[in-house]
Amino acid sequence: MAKDMNDADHMNLPLNEILSGDCIEQMNALPEGSVDLIFADPPYNLQLKGELHRPDNSKVDAVDDHWDQFDSFKVYDKFSREWLAAAKRILKPNGAIWVIGSYHNIFRVGTALQDAGYWILNDVIWRKSNPMPNFRGMRLTNAHETMIWAGKSEKSKPTFNYEALKALNDGVQMRSDWLLPICNGKERIKDNNGDKAHPTQKPESLLHRIIVGSTNQGDVILDPFFGSGTTGAVAKKLGRNFIGIEREEAYRKVAKKRIDAIKRYDREALEVSVSKRAEPRVPFGQVVERGMLKPGDQLYSLNGRHSAKIRADGTLIAHDQRGSIHQVGAALEGAPSCNGWTYWCYKKRGQAIPIDMLRKQIRADMQA
Repeated sequence: MAKDMNDADHMNLPLNEILSGDCIEQMNALPEGSVDLIFADPPYNLQLKGELHRPDNSKVDAVDDHWDQFDSFKVYDKFSREWLAAAKRILKPNGAIWVIGSYHNIFRVGTALQDAGYWILNDVIWRKSNPMPNFRGMRLTNAHETMIWAGKSEKSKPTFNYEALKALNDGVQMRSDWLLPICNGKERIKDNNGDKAHPTQKPESLLHRIIVGSTNQGDVILDPFFGSGTTGAVAKKLGRNFIGIEREEAYRKVAKKRIDAIKRYDREALEVSVSKRAEPRVPFGQVVERGMLKPGDQLYSLNGRHSAKIRADGTLIAHDQRGSIHQVGAALEGAPSCNGWTYWCYKKRGQAIPIDMLRKQIRADMQA
């Protein structure tokens, strides 16, 4: 699999590879503070007793694999504490973790997570639009799973692409209850016998939302319970790096074949909506310092009513008004405030050009 490095630190990481073995041992072997995000889908410890059948007496393909079986809650809790500790060590200071689970385990994992010093940001309900029915009729249909999103510590400032998630949600603020279908149809990976290759394969739509919302291009996402590779598949499409850990050889083969067949979206398509507050602040003085506009040049209001002269320190003068591009604009309009970047323009060959175009050019230079 091709490696896509975005800084020198990545050179020491097994980027875009699936590691074989125990997740705790493998995480402990990785450099400290090297991962941006962890998505963890740990064993649920379902504690199934016997087989489950449908009303027509056909057997339900439930999760009864050996990797989901623990002798007691005490053993499961010890396992949770150990993998969460290993995960915390490799997260960057502003790194974050997503953990998904059901009522069987999520409360126990949540306790271990808080005890380990993580800082919970949200719990998210994944409400399944097409859940498996309750065949015995003894309980409510289990139609959701719970995800916990947490920072490495209380001081962490994890990536949160608020505007991107809002755009995904048709311009409405993203809520903490997500209605998405379970993995089925063509997305469900089958083995050579036509059976599910993995019993708990997560839908790509779920990982798409998580990765778009809480990572940036080039970030490193680690999945310690890689399974059929959904995290890696979506990460590759979205221009992120992944590290998968999976001890079951059959799952590793399925995941590798799946990911090798995927192509990354083009760079322009990977750009997402960014909050203005997240963009670097650019003082108007930098426009003057760089010679993009000069002292003595005239600025004009886009409504055509006012003009002002640029001074050497990046302030403006218009009649008896002096101050920043924002202050002078507000004073001329008799308004309590004004965004000078969108209020003023300059003229080039007779054409009015918003000064915000110069700010965008400076920001592009800063990020190059």
